[in-house]
Amino acid sequence: MAKLHSSLPWQKIEEERSIVSHYRVQVNRFLSVLVCLLTIIPFSRSNQLDGLQFCAFGESECGSLSSTKLLIKGGTVVNAHHQEVADVYVEDGIIVSVQPNIKVGDDVSVVDATGKYVMPGGIDPHTHLGMEFMGTETIDDFFSGQAAALAGGTTMHIDFVIPVNGSLTAGFEAYTKKAKKSCMDYGFHMAITKWDEGVAREMEIMVQEKGINSFKFFLAYKGSLMISDELLLQALKKCKSLGALAMVHAENGDAVAEGQNRMIDLGITGPEGHALSRPPVLEGEATSRAIRMAGFLNVPLYVVHVMSIDAMEEIAKAQKSGQKVVGEPVVSGLVLDDSWLWNRDFTIAAKYVMSPPIRKSGHDKALQAALSRGVLQLVGTDHCTFNSTQKAFGIDDFRKIPNGVNGIEERMHLVWETMVESGQISVTDYVLITSTECARIFNIYPRKGAILPGSDADIIIFNPNSSFEITASSHHSRSDTNVYEGRKGKGKVEVTIAGGKVVWEGSALNVQPGSGKYIEMPPFSYLFDGIERVDATYLLSLNAPVHRIKAAT
Repeated sequence: MAKLHSSLPWQKIEEERSIVSHYRVQVNRFLSVLVCLLTIIPFSRSNQLDGLQFCAFGESECGSLSSTKLLIKGGTVVNAHHQEVADVYVEDGIIVSVQPNIKVGDDVSVVDATGKYVMPGGIDPHTHLGMEFMGTETIDDFFSGQAAALAGGTTMHIDFVIPVNGSLTAGFEAYTKKAKKSCMDYGFHMAITKWDEGVAREMEIMVQEKGINSFKFFLAYKGSLMISDELLLQALKKCKSLGALAMVHAENGDAVAEGQNRMIDLGITGPEGHALSRPPVLEGEATSRAIRMAGFLNVPLYVVHVMSIDAMEEIAKAQKSGQKVVGEPVVSGLVLDDSWLWNRDFTIAAKYVMSPPIRKSGHDKALQAALSRGVLQLVGTDHCTFNSTQKAFGIDDFRKIPNGVNGIEERMHLVWETMVESGQISVTDYVLITSTECARIFNIYPRKGAILPGSDADIIIFNPNSSFEITASSHHSRSDTNVYEGRKGKGKVEVTIAGGKVVWEGSALNVQPGSGKYIEMPPFSYLFDGIERVDATYLLSLNAPVHRIKAAT
């Protein structure tokens, strides 16, 4: 199969390995040791949460967690551009060497990966942990959600900060507090819900001082998060000047509100009304509108949770014309259809309510094909979990059902089963869409998203011959339901290594609140390459202003 993204020059993966300086390696080693020492102190020998045992780093009963030196031996190391049989040697959370037959001393813990794939840990670009939404708060916080992620092979995620009363600074502070219990690395996007000069100045602070390089704009959720076209234009201009990536939730919020009223008038109050009120055409229209505005201003655009053929085709058309548009499908859109929303059991139907909605059968296959062709570039989850009690808020009115589904733990397995086992993409492509491309887009490659000397030791050992089964009774989310209930497949994450520590092995999860790190993401990723040249070409094409001779009076 042709390599993903080969048709789009601006999307190509660097073919040469990047070697990070010895200085950076030493600094990271020092910081890793310091973080471990600081996080051991406040906790007792173990912590219990929802029936799971969590060990503190550095304690003998956590087994290999206590070692700062680790050798992963004999596996097939897979990067987005290359795979080879090699060993991976790690010290203090940093990959030191990747080569065959590495010799080590007795003080090094060894993990045998013979016959298995050694890959960069997954990076989920789209999550909502501890989010206050629709009168309640997501059931998974920055600890339970991250614990679930690690059990599924994801070692970093990027969450969306929601402003507090429109204030970006207050929102950032609130989410920083929420994230103190983190047990793996994370970054932040920032939502923009209003516009004035104060917000514009705060955007500068977020980019220049807080490590945020992306801002999200909701074209849906009228009356709460939705912004106007005027605000979007102003914010897109600001994103361009800051080198920050503009992201859009693309649904026509005004039309959705009309569709909701129409369903209620027709007496359709159950979960099926959610999908019927916001059909694919409204996602396609908003996607097209956002793309055209971004094209008008010559600014890169990232379309989150692409759920329909309508939206995907708008992205494909823009890319064909040379516009820099990233399309992000989510697992639910790739593997589910909307038939569950018509289930006679409200609890079952309601758990599938999310926005944009899961679509009719056929959209899923089209999105898979687009992902294999490179029209869609990376896979997220939009993990935004509410339990059955919370979902029941809308038992008499679908408009009150909290929107969101799970996926942070299931993503890596379902993408493998759906895309690799089916033959639609290669193993290297799998690494690209689950890890590397996200790291590149958000400008943290090769620190993340690669198994290279100098990269962070966020690694999974994946057994393609093992099998998985998804159930709410065995998952690590706090939710009492799972939209992928009963799904089985081939290919399983057997070991997860985060920051050089084995945190998931043999169905045992060893994690500690407070051990995760906030990852700052610098502006001006590769998506901004060539922007100034396009602007210059545009200015030359205007042939204006015309200097006219004034008429005689």
